[in-house]
Amino acid sequence: MEQLTKEKEYLCWLSQVPYAGPVTVRRLWDRYHSFEKIYNMEGKELKSQGLINARVQAEFDRRKRELSKVRELCRVAEDKGIRYVTFLEEEFPKRLQSLWGAPVGLYVKGRLPGEERPSAAIVGARGCSHYGREAARFLARSLAEEGVQIVSGMALGIDGEGHRGALEAGRDTYAVLGSGVDICYPQDHFSMYMDISQKGGIISEYRPGEPPAAGNFPMRNRIISGLSDAVIVVEARERSGSLITADCGLEQGREIFAVPGQMTDPLAKGCNELIRQGAGIVTSPEDVLEFFHLQKGKKLRVHEKNENGLAKNEKMVYSCLDLQPKFIDRVVEESGLSLGECLTLLLELELKGRIIQTASHYYAKKL
Repeated sequence: MEQLTKEKEYLCWLSQVPYAGPVTVRRLWDRYHSFEKIYNMEGKELKSQGLINARVQAEFDRRKRELSKVRELCRVAEDKGIRYVTFLEEEFPKRLQSLWGAPVGLYVKGRLPGEERPSAAIVGARGCSHYGREAARFLARSLAEEGVQIVSGMALGIDGEGHRGALEAGRDTYAVLGSGVDICYPQDHFSMYMDISQKGGIISEYRPGEPPAAGNFPMRNRIISGLSDAVIVVEARERSGSLITADCGLEQGREIFAVPGQMTDPLAKGCNELIRQGAGIVTSPEDVLEFFHLQKGKKLRVHEKNENGLAKNEKMVYSCLDLQPKFIDRVVEESGLSLGECLTLLLELELKGRIIQTASHYYAKKL
């Protein structure tokens, strides 16, 4: 155990040497099988063997003086309830072990996804539509109820709704961050961050205290897909970070699913293109559950369920709405009721949690 602790410290140090990425670290391990031995070597010797390049060599020698700082970082992390789980340990996710370029260590606040349970990533646009939010949360909730672990990146929009759906089902969910696990980003998701850390896990390959940076997010996407058996894209523009996650998933041999959208909707272009390229089409949770060889015990009937307990006029107004926000004038026209009556009924439906006002006088159903 003492030797493993020492090896983890030296690995933690090496993984923080600039330009020494996971592939380089694994290459060094495969040659020497001891990070302590690697630390005690000179950079020029490693370079002469073709194991590191000139940029890594310069940083390798310069950063040796920082080993004590790394040890202090590990101690402080432990005091905060953060574990550093490396590929040297049995606990390290088996889904990641065989992947090229996989992280060599993960900082974890909470738990890692279970190895024996199915796992699905739900990702998509930050600036998503109301429909996208509802669809992501509904899918996550339905899958989580059947025991599927939900993985995402805790970003605004689709990612956050995926986590939210799993939490609403009372199940675990896992967030992979582009910052240290002790930094909640975005801040708007602090309550969600706390819930995830208690009911699932917050995961990152970046050391505690590392702020979010644009270059970190494409790298963290390969972990989101790597921890999953399937990647579900709900809404994505033509050039979207979610498509990077889907590409990572394809390279890793994961199943790719996409929720189709209207051909004129910019938020649907990425998903529709994935479907054109052969991704599975998601029209209901059953499409994904079938992949996992699971079946819902009861067929979901969203609209019938939502209409239970509504008064006649409420049902009339409710039936005029769908998941795409609709302006009040359209509701008045389609229901045949007066503006005043519609406003009163819409308020009552909103208070009952059946609908949501997405913008001033624009209304949509909630799943």
